[in-house]
Amino acid sequence: MLISEIFYSIQGEGELTGVPSVFVRASGCNLRCVWCDTPYASWNPEGAPLSVEKIVTAVEAHVAARHVVLTGGEPMVAKEIRELAGELKKLDCHITIETAATVAPDGIACDLASLSPKLRNSTPDGRLDETWRRKHETLRWQPAVVRGWLDQYGYQLKFVVSKAEDVNEIETMLGQLGRSIPRAKVLLMPEGTTQEMLRARAGWLSALCKERGYRFAPRLHVELYGNKRGT
Repeated sequence: MLISEIFYSIQGEGELTGVPSVFVRASGCNLRCVWCDTPYASWNPEGAPLSVEKIVTAVEAHVAARHVVLTGGEPMVAKEIRELAGELKKLDCHITIETAATVAPDGIACDLASLSPKLRNSTPDGRLDETWRRKHETLRWQPAVVRGWLDQYGYQLKFVVSKAEDVNEIETMLGQLGRSIPRAKVLLMPEGTTQEMLRARAGWLSALCKERGYRFAPRLHVELYGNKRGT
């Protein structure tokens, strides 16, 4: 597997915010979100090829951590991701998979499916050619795939919000899933890669969450460390 980085940090997003976790970041992605905060693992995938055995050994080095986050890029496009998840589960690790939910789970070992379907605000800009823009728009929302995750795993649904109007698109998408999803399972996260950007959107987004009953999702790691690798 092409691995961008493996590091031990504090989970900064979602229901497990604050939990010490080992992050395994796979390189490669089938989307090209305009606001991507890990372009080194998505837009321009880089890293080192590592065997499943070496990845597991690196995870085991952090003996205090029982939580492992498989992330990317898009980890579900990594060819050996299911083998890796299975080996980590043998160690009795709690496994979170951070995914845009464009690839079916197909029985992968997972304790928390952290699903982040992409809104229209993710569409690539002119830095990419029309081929990538079309591919992104075709793939970014796969309700049948999302249902496959929802029906098999504990889950959270995270949406990156750029403007208040995005909530209308989110509610349309939720309606297309045909599932009874508790509003507290829907996390709205402000778009931004700096403390200033996140704080500028936190006020109106938290108010929107109170109005609609969704969960506000801060990005703790950005507050603690800034937007940099290994955090």
